[in-house]
Amino acid sequence: MFVRTVSPRDLDAVRELLVATWHDTYDAIYGAERVVAITNDWHSLDALKARLEQPNSEFLVADDGTSLAGVAFATGSSEDKTVTLRQLYVLPGRQGQGIGSLLLDEIETCFPDADRLRLEVEEANEKAVAFYHHQGFAKVGMTDNCAQAGSGIPAAIYERPIVWAD
Repeated sequence: MFVRTVSPRDLDAVRELLVATWHDTYDAIYGAERVVAITNDWHSLDALKARLEQPNSEFLVADDGTSLAGVAFATGSSEDKTVTLRQLYVLPGRQGQGIGSLLLDEIETCFPDADRLRLEVEEANEKAVAFYHHQGFAKVGMTDNCAQAGSGIPAAIYERPIVWAD
């Protein structure tokens, strides 16, 4: 498994991965119909393509040479030295194999001036919450609009410091 930057030729596979992962994770929480609406908006090919050109961001995939197993997207802020993890998803059948950790570690190295990593997570997504706790994140707050203004999706905000080895 290796981590690399997403290219335009990956976008269809990234969308398929996100749709599959979202249905597996969120159908029981939000219902399949709402998951379809969210994935059609947030994970459309146009939305994914825009990430390729977004300044101060990293868009990565975990690739085994045959298929994609995970995806991560993060943005950085030089003002407060914070990296915001916008997405980290691993295909359901590939979870528990260290792929999420691999993507998370690579995201950190992409922002060498940052001193903390922040994310939002749906608290009903127990596997994700457990993963982030295991990765050293702590809950620091809540938002009523996960991912974007007006989403109406409540989420917990988690952070952890980024510690750079000398």
